[in-house]
Amino acid sequence: MRELDLESVVPVLQAGGVIAYPTEAVWGLGCDPANEAAVMKLLALKQRPVEKGMILVAASPAQLDGWVQLDALADERRHAVLESWPGANTWIVPAGARAPCWITGEHSGIAVRVSAHPQVQALCAAWGGPLVSTSANLAGEPPARSREQLDPALLALLDGLFDGTTGGLAQPTRIRIAATGQVLRD
Repeated sequence: MRELDLESVVPVLQAGGVIAYPTEAVWGLGCDPANEAAVMKLLALKQRPVEKGMILVAASPAQLDGWVQLDALADERRHAVLESWPGANTWIVPAGARAPCWITGEHSGIAVRVSAHPQVQALCAAWGGPLVSTSANLAGEPPARSREQLDPALLALLDGLFDGTTGGLAQPTRIRIAATGQVLRD
């Protein structure tokens, strides 16, 4: 596993690589959400079923164009979503035409977040779009809150690590249904 900077991370992602990077509360695993082989590799590493769906993280709402249908929401719900970003707020939004089944899983919506975390912002800006964002741990294991807590066996299977620190949140981001505001994970 190699250390990546903003210049070296893009070719790794373009080649279908899976990387570790810090997020708001925990370390995450990420890859190109449009690359089915990369997403399947990430799911296999994590031992996570595709049916659960994935979260996408972005640097701006514009990076989610085509992935989600914000215009399918009532005006007040769309406003609530957009006003919460950038920030530690993940929303289930109706999936757009660009969102394939390996991202949505068995759902009609897609979980998305426009992060305020500086390293996530820089990573998505350098990449030029959203990235998959799931905790860097095997399914059922506790998530890593620091680089030192990353499982060495998992790290050995990754294509790179974008170093940094988490944003210090005590819990992973809240997940809500955009159409209703209902909290799925607090």
